[in-house]
This record gives sequence, structure tokens and C-alpha cells, in this order.
Amino acid sequence: MRTNACSRQTAALVVAALCLGCLPRLPAARGADPLPSWNEGPAKRAIVELVDRTTRADSPDFVPVPDRIATFDNDGTLWCEHPMYVQGMFVIDRLKELLPRHPEWKERPNFRAAFERDLHQLALYGENGLAEIVMATHAEMTVDEFLATVRAWMAQARHPRFQRPYTELVYQPMLELLAYLRAHGYTTCIVTGGGIEFVRAWAEPIYGIPPGQIVGSSIRTKFQLDGDAPRLLRLPEIDFIDDGPGKPVGINKFLGKVPIAAFGNSDGDLQMLEYTTVGRPGKRLGMIVHHTDAEREYAYDRDTRVVKLERALTAAPARGWIVVDMRRDWRRIFAFEK
Repeated sequence: MRTNACSRQTAALVVAALCLGCLPRLPAARGADPLPSWNEGPAKRAIVELVDRTTRADSPDFVPVPDRIATFDNDGTLWCEHPMYVQGMFVIDRLKELLPRHPEWKERPNFRAAFERDLHQLALYGENGLAEIVMATHAEMTVDEFLATVRAWMAQARHPRFQRPYTELVYQPMLELLAYLRAHGYTTCIVTGGGIEFVRAWAEPIYGIPPGQIVGSSIRTKFQLDGDAPRLLRLPEIDFIDDGPGKPVGINKFLGKVPIAAFGNSDGDLQMLEYTTVGRPGKRLGMIVHHTDAEREYAYDRDTRVVKLERALTAAPARGWIVVDMRRDWRRIFAFEK
């Protein structure tokens, strides 16, 4: 009877731990394909080879668990970024919401382009023009208020083409890749040019990536104590731009380790790929998601104004980076596909 009681107690503890997410992710059953949305080919083989060579104890490329870091760009790498970045769509809706309090915004050409959803014109104002709009719509509130605003918007916003929540426009093959890496001891991190708090508002339930594993652009914040209420107030001042050469800086600043693998889709990820793979010992992986499927998603690379893949695409063969052809390599792009 004592043995049965102990067995029941052990089983109960295991069930409780599973419910609370306390136990490590178990590996897939033997023979099961951990990447079912990936077609067989060089990209899938490169991923499996990386995991095998860096996690097998007798491998010369073995990497201890604490050093197994994989970084992912977000827009266009983990979810859809066309016809405009999701945060850009959020900014446009915020502009409309705040316009009655700021009629002077109508006189600014970059703001007017955003009001009119003229994405090509808006892109012409460059990073500074967009940053001005972001600061105007993202500041003068607490961090908690901003997170609540983003979550409320995400709950009701829809993609203009697919008419689905943006959280359903995540790439199923990349979700499988995130789970596969984590099942083998990798820490998966987002390194994005988007706003860090914007991504933190929803990334954990969608990607399984907690706030502390997200690196992004930021505006300055200020601590203040209102009575017994501590607050972090967001200021209309740029703190850090996590794009291009800023990505390696952000990785070092916030993660403190060089990744073993890096995944991107644009020239904004070029330096992150170089930082991860060039001149590094051991097995490394740089991978570029190439948007080639206009029917199921979008097709673009060198000639788009929203996001450009030119320098990184040219550098890929010499650097040994794998270019994922979405049309050829992905059996399914979104989970809702039949």
C-alpha cells in the first residue's frame, strides 16, 4: 500500500509540474519528424545537422547547454511583415486615435503619409521619419499602459489581405524550429529592429519566448514613484536602435553571448549573421528566409521599399549561409493552411 501511495504522489507531482510548465520539454517520439512543415532539402538538413553536431556529447562541435543560443529576427522571419511591419500598422491606428488631441500632425508630411496609408511615401522619410511617428505614438505613458494598449490592439487588429489576427500570421515552420531547438537545450531569442516592449507584449504566448530573451529597439524610460505606486514612464526620446550593426551590439549588451545560429530575412540582419558565423570556431548556422511565394504569402527581395534583401542575399553563398526558399522549402507557411 505504501508503494502505491508513493506512486500516486509521484504521479500527482509530475502532473502538477507539467501543468505549471516546470518540466523541460521532452524530445519527440523516436521516428517522429520534428519539422513536419519543412520539405526535405538543404535547409532542413542544415538544421538537423546543427542540432546533432552541437548537442551530441561525443561530437567535436559539442556546445554546452548554457552556450546554445539561437537568435531570430522577428518581422519577415517569424511572422508576416507585408504590406508593412505589424508595428507600423499599430502606429497608423494609434495616430488616428490620437489625432483629435494633435491636429498639428496633419501638417507634417511623414505623419500625413501614415494617415493616408501611403506606405511607399512613408518609406521615403526613412528611419528618422518613422522614429518621429513612433515616439509621438508610443511615449507619454507608463510601460504597463503601453503593454496593455498593444495587447488590446493585437486582440482586434486584422491583416489587410488575410483578414486574420496578426498572431495567426506566424510561420508554422519557424514555430517548429523554435520548439526543436528548445527541445535540444537551445535558448531561443528574438533580436528585432522593432520595439522591444511592442514585441514583449505578445511574444511569449505566440513563440514561447519570454521577455528577458527579447532584444529590440527602445525609447528612453524614467522611473518615478507616485505615492506608493512605482512607475516607468516612456519618454519621446530614442534610446537604442536594434537594426543592422546595432544587432550585434544589442546581442552583446543584453544576451552577453555569441549565438551559435542566427536567422534573418533582410539586410537589417546582415551584421547579426556575420557576427554569428564569420571567423567563429565550431559548427555555426546562418539562415535567411527568402520570400518567394506570392500565392501563399508574398514574393520580394531586392526591389521592395518596405524591407530589402540584397546585400545579405549576395553574401550568402560566400558566407555559407543557407537561403530558405519559402515556396520550395516550406510545405506549409501558416498553421491555418489546409
